[in-house]
Amino acid sequence: MSDGDDDTAADSEAETPAESTDATPETLNERLDSVESALEAAETEADLDDAEADLEEIEADIEGADLPEPEEDDEDAEDPGEALESRIGDLRDDLDAQRGPYASDVLDDIDAAQSTVTDTRWTDAGFPAVVDAVSAFADAVSETLDADVAVGEDDEGADALDAVLSDAATAIEDADLDADDDAETIETLVAATDDLQAGLDDAEEWDDLETNEQLMAEGFYDVLGHYKDYPPELSALKEWEKRGRVDMVLLAKDSLQSDFMEEHCMDALVRMANADAFEEMHGLAERRDKKAIKALGRMGAGAEGAVETLVEYVDADSDPGLQKVTLRALGEIGSTDATQAIADKLEMDNDNVRPYVARALGLIGDTRAIDPLADTLAEDDSDTVRAAAAWALRQIGTESALETVAEYTDERSYLVQHEADLAAAALGDGDTDAEAPTA
Repeated sequence: MSDGDDDTAADSEAETPAESTDATPETLNERLDSVESALEAAETEADLDDAEADLEEIEADIEGADLPEPEEDDEDAEDPGEALESRIGDLRDDLDAQRGPYASDVLDDIDAAQSTVTDTRWTDAGFPAVVDAVSAFADAVSETLDADVAVGEDDEGADALDAVLSDAATAIEDADLDADDDAETIETLVAATDDLQAGLDDAEEWDDLETNEQLMAEGFYDVLGHYKDYPPELSALKEWEKRGRVDMVLLAKDSLQSDFMEEHCMDALVRMANADAFEEMHGLAERRDKKAIKALGRMGAGAEGAVETLVEYVDADSDPGLQKVTLRALGEIGSTDATQAIADKLEMDNDNVRPYVARALGLIGDTRAIDPLADTLAEDDSDTVRAAAAWALRQIGTESALETVAEYTDERSYLVQHEADLAAAALGDGDTDAEAPTA
C-alpha cells in the first residue's frame, strides 16, 4: 500500500466513532469510585495527573458504551449516560480544586494588581493606602523568598509602585517554585497577593466619589463667593471661563451628568478658543460633534492637528450643517492642506453651502484658490455665491486676486459690485472710503 493509502486509512480510522464496549453503568460507576478514592488520597501533582488520565479513559468508554435508555413513559427514570457524565463533571471539579496553587497563579495576580495600580485614578486620600498595600506585599515577598524587594522612600507615583511589583514578580520567577516541593511557600505568596488585592480594593478610587465630591476635591467650587446663578455649578463655570481655566471647564463637562451643564461647558470652550482643549474637542469632532468642530476652528492654527479629520466632512453632502461648520473651522484654522478638498466643492449643487466653500478658501488665503474662485465669480448661477467668491479673493489679497474682483465694478448684483468697489479701492483705482470687508 502506498504512503497516500496509509494516510487515507489513518484519516478514516480517526473519523470512525469509538467502538461499542461491554461497559455497563455498574462497571463504569465502580471505576469512578476508584478515581474518587484516588483523588482523596492524592498528595502530588503526579497523583492528580494519573487520576485525570483515568477520568479521560472512562469518559471515552462512556461515549462508546451501549448504555440502556430510560423508558419513555417513565418520567422519573434516570438516564444512565447523563448520570455518569454528571459524576465525571463533579470529579473533574474536585480534581481542579486540588491542583496547585502554582507560582504562575501568583504571577497572574501580580500582573492584575499592576494594571489596577497604574490604570486606576486614585484620590489623594486613597493613594497612600495603595502605597501601604504594595509595601506590605513587597515585604512579604522579601521575607518569604529572602529577596530584596521594597518600596523606597523616594518611590512616588503609580509607575514606581508598578516597578516594585515587577521586582516581586522577577523574584518569584527566579525562585523556580515547584507545586509539590514548595507548596507551603506558594500558599504563603498566594495569601500575600490576596492581601494586596484586598488593600487595593479598599483604597479610595476617584470613581468611588459622588460627582459633587469629585468637583469639591478638585477645587471646582473654590471660586464661589456670593453667587447669583443657579445651579452653583453654572456660577463656578462662568468664573473659571473668565480665568481661562480650560481644565476646570473640562472637569465640569466630564463630571456633571446634565445636558444643561454640558451645553454651557461646550459654549464656554468655544468662546475660550484655547488649544488646551484640543484633545477633548478633537475626540468629539471625530464623532461629528458640530460644537466641538466650531471650537476647533476658534483655536485657529492651534488646531491644525485636526485638519485631516475635518477634511473628511467636506464631502458630507447629506449633512449640510456639518459641512458649513466644518468649512468655517477649516478656514479659521488656515491650513493649506485643506485647500484642494475645499476648492473641489465650488462646483457642488447646494447653493447654501457653496458660499461657505468660497469663504473658507478666502480665510485660508492660499493663492492656488485664485483661479477656481475667479471661475466661480464669473460663472456661478448664484449671486450670493459669486459675492462670497469675490470676498474670498479680496481676503487672499494679491494684486492678481484684487484685479480679478475689481473688474466687476459695473456688476448688476449689488453684493458683487460692493466687493468690486472694495477691491478697486485696495488697488488705488476706486473710492477709498469704501467700507472695510466683513467676515
